[in-house]
Amino acid sequence: MREQYLEVHQTHPHPISPYEAKLSGAIMEVFGRGVHDLPGLVDGLNGMGLNAPDGGTWTEDNFRSEMRRLGD
Repeated sequence: MREQYLEVHQTHPHPISPYEAKLSGAIMEVFGRGVHDLPGLVDGLNGMGLNAPDGGTWTEDNFRSEMRRLGD
């Protein structure tokens, strides 16, 4: 019987790009610090020096947009 929850990338149709791996690692690091709200997450990403896709700083709006884009 196949275990339904052991798929590494159940909802990701292709391999994760280096950008996606770096972003997800940074998000996990910020969450690991006990931050669990969007303003804190955005501040944490900016504090790590991780740029938004346009090369600028992260904002709540561009973070939401990027998560929507990556979720498609």
